[in-house]
Amino acid sequence: MADTYIIEVGSGPAGIVVRDQAGYRFFAATHDFNPLEGRYFRNARDAERAAMRCDHDRRAAVTTQRPAEAAASAAGSDGDALVRAG
Repeated sequence: MADTYIIEVGSGPAGIVVRDQAGYRFFAATHDFNPLEGRYFRNARDAERAAMRCDHDRRAAVTTQRPAEAAASAAGSDGDALVRAG
């Protein structure tokens, strides 16, 4: 059984897991997977599943933010409140 695995999500790197006495420890390859940094898993497959969930959750959060950004842009605002003295 290997001691180190590369975890990929889609076609990109998510991180690696390294086996030690406590289990498989995750090391993130990009900031997108920092929520998993240092977490332990029973096996590499569990780490891969967690990375896929993390990626899915991150993409869902970005998708839900876009409509608000689009509305602010359509209103002619850059997202910051503009206060005018009367």
